[in-house]
Amino acid sequence: MSRKPELRGRAARLARLLPAGAGTAARTPFVLLVVLLLGGGLIGLLVLNSALSAGSFQLDDLQRDTKSLTDEEQALQRDVDAYAAPDALQRRARELGMVPGGDPAFLNPDGTVKGVPGAAAQQSSARTPVVRPPEVLAPAPSPTPTAPPTPTPTPTPTPTPSTAAASAQPPAATPSVQPSTIPGR
Repeated sequence: MSRKPELRGRAARLARLLPAGAGTAARTPFVLLVVLLLGGGLIGLLVLNSALSAGSFQLDDLQRDTKSLTDEEQALQRDVDAYAAPDALQRRARELGMVPGGDPAFLNPDGTVKGVPGAAAQQSSARTPVVRPPEVLAPAPSPTPTAPPTPTPTPTPTPTPSTAAASAQPPAATPSVQPSTIPGR
C-alpha cells in the first residue's frame, strides 16, 4: 500500500512537467501517418491486383488465340502435305491431261548429246476430262450481241529534239548467253 502514494506522486510530478493535452497533440500526427500509410498500401495493393488480373485475362486471350492459330497452321500443313504427296500430284497431272515423259537425254558442256531421247507415251483415245476449280473457269458470255468497237485514230506524237537525238542512237547491245565451260554445270 505504500506504493500507491508514491505512484501518485510520480504521476503528479510528470503531469506538472508536461502541459495538459500535449500527449494527445504529439500522438495525432503519428496516428495520421500510420493511417495514411496503411490506406495508401491498401489502395496500392488494390491497383496492383486489378492490373495483374487484367493482364492475366489478356494473357488467357492471347494463349487461346495462339492455340487456335496453331491448330489452323497444322490443318493447313496437313493440306499442303496431302497435295504434295506423289500420288496426289500424279492424279492431278492426269486430270490436267499430262502424261509421263519419255527417256531423257542430256547435253554435255561441249554440245554433244548423251543418251537417246524418247517420246512421251501417247495418251489413250479415252481422255480423262479436265477438271478445273470453279474460280478458274471464265464467266459465261452475255446473251446480247455487242457491236464491235470502232477504232479511234491516235495522233502521232511530234518528235522533240531530245527524243529525236535519243532515237538516233543505236540500240544497246544485249549480252549473249555463253554455255558454261565448267564440267558438271
